Amino acid sequence: MRIKIKRLDKALPLPEYKTTGAVAFDLAARETITIGPKELALIPTGLVVQTPPGHMLSIFARSSIAKKKGLMLANSVGVIDQDYCGPEDEIKISVYNFTDAPTTVEQWERIAQGVFVKIEKAEWEETEEIITPTRGGFGSTGK
Repeated sequence: MRIKIKRLDKALPLPEYKTTGAVAFDLAARETITIGPKELALIPTGLVVQTPPGHMLSIFARSSIAKKKGLMLANSVGVIDQDYCGPEDEIKISVYNFTDAPTTVEQWERIAQGVFVKIEKAEWEETEEIITPTRGGFGSTGK
């Protein structure tokens, strides 16, 4: 799949898959940023990505970001729509510092990872009754 990408700073590295078996590519910080304790921040990546029709770009935390930086994605998973690709639609990573100390993300430090996911749009068919039996609530399958 060929993806159009614009770097807002040509010095930034293009995203890359680090191994042949990697399903996600890494996203890095465009600039050094310090996030205060219990604060939210948007980390710019310096990238505008033209997600292909019929796909979305999902953004996930790198597995090391919580342990090494005390950060988590503020929205758990980022969803980049296929029409978020205008000239100024820079992908930014929303993070939360869950520690009691400031933490710094260095310029070009890899902080998140992206995956293109094929999607289909639903066509709703409203009904008055769903005939499948009720299964139970959260955590009910093991009881």
